[in-house]
Amino acid sequence: IASWDRALEFKPDYPDAWYGRGVALGNLGRFEEAIASWDRALEFKPDYHEAWFIRGVVLNNLGRFEQAIASYDRALEIKPDYPDAWNNRGIALGNLGRFEEAIASCDRALEIKSDYHEAWGNRGYVLTCMGRYKDALESCDRAIKINPNYANAYYNKACCYGLQNNVELAIENLQRAINLDVEYQDMAKTDKDFEQIRGDERFQSLLS
Repeated sequence: IASWDRALEFKPDYPDAWYGRGVALGNLGRFEEAIASWDRALEFKPDYHEAWFIRGVVLNNLGRFEQAIASYDRALEIKPDYPDAWNNRGIALGNLGRFEEAIASCDRALEIKSDYHEAWGNRGYVLTCMGRYKDALESCDRAIKINPNYANAYYNKACCYGLQNNVELAIENLQRAINLDVEYQDMAKTDKDFEQIRGDERFQSLLS
């Protein structure tokens, strides 16, 4: 941050320095300052689509979903073929329960980049929220076919099977997710998608 500040002393209207400063602040968890820094970058370069995008990511992580969508929309006005912005826009829409719009946004990302495994995974998650389990599993399988080490897709499959009270397949996929990323073990302990199978000894054994 100090280096970016020095650069800005010499050139206060340097948008890349404001952008880099925002990234550094975001990495430190100083999110409001990061957003303010990206806003300064955008004052000097309104068509800076990367700044609009990363601003949206942080707003989404702060739970400010409407503002995040607005930021992604600005990025997409400038760069309509930006798959990351379409996918993240889908995440924000899903967080607001606007599931049909979220699916449409993920689909736009996949039109641009068909092997975008995160977009397939996000699509699967949203379809699970909609109760469209068959379609959700197909989307997750597409993600796994592209990236067999994508733990989130296995976890989403586990959730999908848990909601259908299919203990065996829920445990099988949850085990794969945990093997790839142990954080999913803690997530599963409180995830409401597993309520129907939580009392099963095999499920409890996996979480202990």
